[in-house]
Order: sequence, then C-alpha cells, then structure tokens
Amino acid sequence: MKILFFIESLGPGGKERRLVELIKNLSKNSKYIMEIVLTNNTLHYKEILDCNVKVHCIIRKRFKKDPRLFYKFYKIAKKFKPDVIHVWGNLVAIYAIPAKVLLNIPLINNQIANVPNHKSNSLMGPRTSFKYSDLILANSFAGMEAYGAPQEKSKVIYNGFDFNRINKLEDSLEVKKRLNITTDKIVVMVASYSANKDYKTYIEVAKEVLKSRNDVTFVAVGGGNNEIYKKDISGFEDRIMLLGRHANVENIMNTADIGVLCTYTEGISNALLEFMALGKPVVITGGGGCVELVEHGQNGYLFEASDKENLSAAIHNLLKEPKLMMRQGERSKQIIKEKFSIDKMMESYADVYREFEN
Repeated sequence: MKILFFIESLGPGGKERRLVELIKNLSKNSKYIMEIVLTNNTLHYKEILDCNVKVHCIIRKRFKKDPRLFYKFYKIAKKFKPDVIHVWGNLVAIYAIPAKVLLNIPLINNQIANVPNHKSNSLMGPRTSFKYSDLILANSFAGMEAYGAPQEKSKVIYNGFDFNRINKLEDSLEVKKRLNITTDKIVVMVASYSANKDYKTYIEVAKEVLKSRNDVTFVAVGGGNNEIYKKDISGFEDRIMLLGRHANVENIMNTADIGVLCTYTEGISNALLEFMALGKPVVITGGGGCVELVEHGQNGYLFEASDKENLSAAIHNLLKEPKLMMRQGERSKQIIKEKFSIDKMMESYADVYREFEN
C-alpha cells in the first residue's frame, strides 16, 4: 500500500513526533511504501531519515498561502500514485485538494490535534478541508467536537506512547546536579511558552506553595520566549526555574514528583502522556482532551482553567502524602498501557489504511 504523507515540517512538536512514530513503525512492514512531503526543511526528528522513506521538500515562501504549492504537491502525487494521501494540518490539507480531486485519491485528514476555543469560517479553514476529506482523524473526542468535524466521517485515534523511549534515562541525581536543583521535591511543567499555555497560573501557584515549603523546586521546560515571565519569579529565582527547550526532556520529567499542565485549550497532551508513562501523578488546569487522560482523584486532578486555589491545594496535598503520589503514579502508568500505547495507536492506523486498500 502506498501512502503519501503531507505535513508542514518535522519540527519539535507533538503532532510531528506522532507522525514520525507512525512512519517508524509502518516502515517495519514491507507492505507499506511511503513518501513524505514537507513545506519547509525543519527536521528535528532526524530518525525519519533511517526509515527508507523518500522526503520531498516544497518550500513555502514568505507569504503563508503560497499558491505554487498546489501544483508542486499535485506533481508529486501524480508521479507517486499513492493509494491514500494522509495530511497532518489544515494548510497542507488545503494544498492537497487539487491532487485529491483531479487524481481521485482518498484524503485522510489528521489535522485535529488540539481543542480550539473558536471555529474558523475562513475559506482556507477546516470546514473547507473537511468537505474534501474522506476520513477525518482527531486525537481526542474534545477536539473532534470543538472543530465541528462531521461525525459520519470522523474517528478518534489517541496518541501512542512508546515505552522504549524511557528505557535509558539519565540518573535523576545527575539531572538534579546538572540543573543545580538541591531540594528533595520537584514539580515540573513541560509546555511551550505560548499564548494557550497558562504559565501565569503555574508561577503564581508555585510562589504560593513556596511560602509554606522550602523543600520543593518548580521547573518549567519549553520552547518560546520565557523572558516575559522572568519578572514574575523575582525573589524566587532559586526555586522557580524557567528553562528553554531540552532535547531529552524525559530526563527532566523523570526527576519530577508531580507533573503539571496549566493551559487554556488542549487536545491530548504529549507531555501528560510522558509524565504518566513515567509513573507520575498529574495535575491540570484547563479541560479539552485532558479529561480523556486524567481520572480525577485516581491518577491526578483536573480543574478548570486558571483555578489557582484548587491547583495549589492539590500540589500541597500530594507533596505531603508520598504514598498517595506513588499510588496515583502507578495508576497513571496503567492508563497509558491500557489506552495510549504505541501498539494501540498502530493497530488503529492499520485499521484505517485497510479501509482504503485497493
């Protein structure tokens, strides 16, 4: 079966990682012949080069809606003659429409990876790409609903976590030493410093907890501009660490006693998947797809966005109850194995591709 994947880049994002994991696993099966098209040459996940997959790069120029890409993608599809086009994003879904229509190739649309708080009515928006999609895939039911995807041709496939990624982690004591962390307890949030992540709440709760405890360090890890939050941690610089992006962030996450995510809108968070796979209790503010990951009171706690009071109380409670942290962490790992394993994800995609076999 020939599959043509289309995504803007393979930069360091959750959607990109999911596609790379999918291709890595499919490449083990000689049944699949794959090519991938990118619209820029960012290649964070270089392991794609070991997958025997031809990589095309059709550079999108400065203006976002570069019309030349319609024809460039069409030419690649016409030459490759795929059984299915599998797109990962709304813009690339739009660019794939002429190839889908003119060459009569089924289009799988895998763009739903978050939970937006508004719907787009643009001609270049999801409604247009959904119209031409034969199947729409989401990584959460919350995302599918928020995007207004037509139920009759939509399906949820959860992100899959590969436990092999955490087989050879750096020793936690060495990580703490490298980061100059001297406290016994560590709370970690992994998220980009972007508008839809609520670092204000995380920092305010950290300061509140630190008023009554001196044995905990709060760590934030992510790409983006963290300088805008430096003034907010004034006086707490030794206990609130705002780190940038780290290549092997799992090493830092493994040192955590508690994983936190403060967000305004979220699909299925890869950071939460990793915290849970590492056996950590998780505490979240913000709904969306998180409710499909967290069993409130069993493997962590889920509160409304910006709920500082309950977030602070939950962290306090977990820090003073080591047995509760351990019990909830064990349940976290169990949930990943039951619902979010890489094997389950692969089985679900294999089922989808079988629907389009000639």
